[in-house]
This record gives sequence, C-alpha cells and structure tokens, in this order.
Amino acid sequence: MTHDTFRGRARAAAGLVLLALLLPAAARAAAVADRVELANGIRLLVAERRSLPVVAVEVLVDAGSRYEPADKAGLANLMADLLTHGAGSRTGPQIDEAIDFVGASLGSGASGDGASVSMRFLRKDLDLALDILADVLLRPTFPEDELNRKRTEVLGAIQKKKDEPGQVAGEAFAEMVFGPHPYGRPVVGTEQTVPGIARADLQAFHARWYRPEGTIVAMAGDISAAEARAALERRLGAWSRGSGGAPPPRPAPPALQARRLKTIQRSLTQANVVLGHMGIDRANPDFYAVQVMNYILGGGGFGSRITEVVREKNGWAYDISSHFAASLEPGSFNVTFQTKSETAQPAIEAVLAEIRRMRDGPVEPRELDDAKAFLTGNFPLRMDTLGKMVRLMAGIELYGLGLDYPDRYPQLINAVTAAAVQRVAQKYLDPDRFALVVVGDLPKANVKLP
Repeated sequence: MTHDTFRGRARAAAGLVLLALLLPAAARAAAVADRVELANGIRLLVAERRSLPVVAVEVLVDAGSRYEPADKAGLANLMADLLTHGAGSRTGPQIDEAIDFVGASLGSGASGDGASVSMRFLRKDLDLALDILADVLLRPTFPEDELNRKRTEVLGAIQKKKDEPGQVAGEAFAEMVFGPHPYGRPVVGTEQTVPGIARADLQAFHARWYRPEGTIVAMAGDISAAEARAALERRLGAWSRGSGGAPPPRPAPPALQARRLKTIQRSLTQANVVLGHMGIDRANPDFYAVQVMNYILGGGGFGSRITEVVREKNGWAYDISSHFAASLEPGSFNVTFQTKSETAQPAIEAVLAEIRRMRDGPVEPRELDDAKAFLTGNFPLRMDTLGKMVRLMAGIELYGLGLDYPDRYPQLINAVTAAAVQRVAQKYLDPDRFALVVVGDLPKANVKLP
C-alpha cells in the first residue's frame, strides 16, 4: 500500500466519524447503553437493538489471574474454562446439547484482569439462555473428570508453546518486566503449578472472587433495559455480596533500572525479538496521547516509523509493531518482530533509534493527522456486531469511561497535539532502560546490548 493510498483510506474513515458527529443528538443517543445497578451490586448495561431477534451478552467478573496465588498460577483460567463444563443440574455435555439445540453460543475464559462469559442467542430462547448463564455464574460443579481432562489439556498447550518461539519470547519478556507480579506469569499457568490445582482450590476461588458487586453484565439486541433487569433480578438477584472485601492495594513492579538482555537458543533461521519496558494503566490521563504516539511510532502498520525503517527501507522484518498494553494495573510497552538471525542486531539498534527520535523532536503534521484519522475512523468497527458491542460496553464500565465514551472518543483523540505526543514519548519511552529478549540461533544472531 502506498502512503498516499493509506492516507486516503484513513481520511475516508475519518469522514464516517465526522458524519456521525454531525447527526442530531437523538440519533447518536441510540448507541449509548442504559445503565442500571441491581440491589446486590451487579452493574447492568443494555443497548436495545430491535433490527434482529438476537441478544448478545458479555459478563465480566473481577476474578482474574491477578488474584490467584503464585503457586496456583493458572487457577483463574482453569476455573473460567470449567464454568461451562457442569453447572446447576446440567453436566457439561447437557449444557452443550441445550445450547446447540437452539443454535446459541456460550464461551468463557480469563485474563489477568478478570473472567468472562459470553453468550449469543435468539430472543425466543432468552429464558433458557439466562437460566444456563445463572447456573454457570452461581452454581458451577467442577466435576473431577472434567477437571482432570481440562488440566491435561492445559498442560498439553503449555508444552506446545515451547515450540512457538514468539510465545517463548513473550513470556520471558513479561517475566523480566513484571517479576513476581501476576502480569509476569502466563495466565494459563505453568507445568509446575497446574498439576497442583485441585477441585477445592476452584471452589474456594469461586466463593471468594465470584461476587455480584464485582460483576458487569452487558446486553445488546432485541431486549430493553427494563426487560433485561427483570430477567436478571429473577435469576441473579439472590446472589449474595462477598464478605472478604477487596484485596489490599498492590505496589506496581519497580521500573527497570538498566538494560537487560535474555537470549534463548533455538535452531531457527528467524530470530524472535521483544524489546520494551513498563507502560501505563488504562486510567492514565495520557492514554489517548500515548495511543496517537504509539501509532506513529510502530502501531500504525505500514504508516509507522519503525515499519518504514525496519521493513520498507532495510527489509529486515516482514512484520514489526509496537504496543502499549493498558490494563487495570500498569501493563507493558513492547516492540515485537522476527528477523533473520544475522540482522537482529541492526534491527534492534534501528528500533532504539526510532524511539529516541520520537522523544527528541516533534512529529510532523502529516503523521499526526494520519494517526488521528485512522484511530477515529477505525473506532466504529469496534461496534459493528452485537458481540463487539457488548464487549466494548463491558470494557467501558470496567474502566469507568462513561456511557458517552463512543461519542467522546473522536474528540479525545483529535485533541492530542504534537507537543503532547512528544511529551508522552519522553515520559513513557525509555531507550536506556529496557528488557530485550531474543529467541533464535544465538551464534548467528550474536546480539549484544546496544
């Protein structure tokens, strides 16, 4: 894609957002969810969309891996997986059969920040779907046979990751940056911790962290806020608040004080490289300026500086990108790429040079305009299906962004100035203190700290 083509597409996308902003307020209000709070603390968000007889649900529970003990790493993930493998009076196969019979979908999982349950079903099957959802959240049974099967499955996946150099590099990088903090451990756990997770651990974790006051339910589709509230009150209203209270605040991992290098030998033609350090959390007021800055640096595909130098100019890597992971607690900043072993060192040095250039001088007006056009133009794609919409709504509530966030997002991005981009680059990019991981043929790569 030529740069002119890229700019043209970005500006066209920006035009769609501008058109939305020019619509009457009443027309735009339909995109904002209604919010109610149940008596037991469940936060419910509903976006009524009557065009199809379909309802999507996303449930977020404040029960992520950041609450599990280090010696039980993988507990939150294993438990979230098992929620749908036996709940209430239904076995796992019976849940699957009931969901499949009506053409619905049901899934669950966990991350560092929380556990999630997702559903999609026809409006006519609302009662069945929400009955199953209530069982999954409140009454999981964690059958021993399902636990043994899932534990074996997870251990197999952990073993398989050893053959994926990108995964190896990413996990080594997280451990270097976060240390003993839960963000430094794989969400799925390790070979040492997963075998020791027992059914009693699952039951205790569920009792402690699956609480209504830590739960967000987002619904979108052929349902009103009043209907959704009544349906959930009948099924989840008796869910009692927890008694353990919130955990004490945990200090953030200390920032790296020097350059650190970890190399891992693999007989590969391509070296897998991850470079970076601590980043920001989602509540950081500089989040939007950081988004724009990172897009220009390496998050903007062919239009970014790092891609231009490493890929387009020198041909050292096919795919390279930078990323800020903004979560409830500070995440990481990282640049990841693959390159021939022999070009790993010059590619690393080029990345660091671009980081310094981002800090040392203001971005060009063209770069700033292109970044804003893409970020604002791409935002509506995060709401173009009911499934995406409920995930966005749940995230808006989780991070306290406000129900007018979809309308405000373009304004927040467009308010970022070149001076703000340089300021956050100087504050959140550090080319002198970073973690560097290289997985590859080390004699050929011969990587050293620049």
